[in-house]
Amino acid sequence: MAILRLPGLIDVHVHLREPGGEQKEDLTSGSAAALAGGVTMLLDMPNTHPPLVDAQTFDHKFALIGRKALCDVGLYVGATETNALQAAALAPRAVGLKIYLDQTYGPLRMRDLTAMLSHFRDWPEERPIAVHAEGLSMAMAIGLARIFGKRLHLCHVSRADEMALIRAAKGSGMQLTCEVTPHHLFLTEADARRLGPYGSMKPPLASEADRNALWRHLDLIDCIATDHAPHTHAEKRGEEPPPGVPGLETMLPLLWTAVSEGRLTEERLVELTHHNPKRIFHLPIQPETWVELDPRVQAVLSEETLHTRCHWTPFEGMRVRGQVRRVVLRGQTVFEDGRVRAEPGVGRAIQPE
Repeated sequence: MAILRLPGLIDVHVHLREPGGEQKEDLTSGSAAALAGGVTMLLDMPNTHPPLVDAQTFDHKFALIGRKALCDVGLYVGATETNALQAAALAPRAVGLKIYLDQTYGPLRMRDLTAMLSHFRDWPEERPIAVHAEGLSMAMAIGLARIFGKRLHLCHVSRADEMALIRAAKGSGMQLTCEVTPHHLFLTEADARRLGPYGSMKPPLASEADRNALWRHLDLIDCIATDHAPHTHAEKRGEEPPPGVPGLETMLPLLWTAVSEGRLTEERLVELTHHNPKRIFHLPIQPETWVELDPRVQAVLSEETLHTRCHWTPFEGMRVRGQVRRVVLRGQTVFEDGRVRAEPGVGRAIQPE
């Protein structure tokens, strides 16, 4: 099979850690990892230090992207218990509003119902509300979105009962979309036990039955997103290891392996990682942008080849098919044969259209 040309992948859920966590990842190292994985556009989450919750923090991050990013980056604004109007004012520049309803890593978590109602009331209906919501919290978020007529995007769905809820909600005609991660598609709670702190993430890895349910209901899934959440070896080996795993460089080889095994088609892969993300979040076109993939290459995933600053992967030692040979962004070769060729500033801070 000859070299394949795919559109630049769009990852709608990443944590680039800047500002406040640059020892784990920054805009340059994270976007380098993205290019190595065939990803040309990232949507970055707001739970940084300080979090992206107002115009000042947004302006600062936009400026950082313009100076440091190697690929394009869009930003979510984070919901707090006091910033509903400020967040809504940022909607023209934000790819979405992110609400954390369950335990997560970082300073943002919504616990107050009155504040929740304010966000669902004030956020413009044409922009998605992305939620970290598991189990009963997911049901609550779906109910609020239905009451207020808002577009809801469910992050990192991981359980069979959640897929059943999503099927019912979509069947009722709701404007509902969802994503799953490669680690929930390819790993289980047995791997979490094997990996120890390196297998700790939110939501936690689930059972084999849950993983099978994700594959079985792939028709309900709108995006595959990495939830790229790097932490250093020292943090993961510490007394209270934080949850999260890196994933930008391993997503495409894992998914192409699924294609080679007949669990996924090339067309569906492109839909889940490019067309649907662009449609759901109203993202701008990247002209003259593509990824060249050699589907014949078989490889073993290894931390030795990674560009992410944390330099580890929960998929260490896994055999995969497909290798990114070249990435072109707006007509410029930005990655080729294992080497990042882009310079900081090539990437752009993008806004929804």
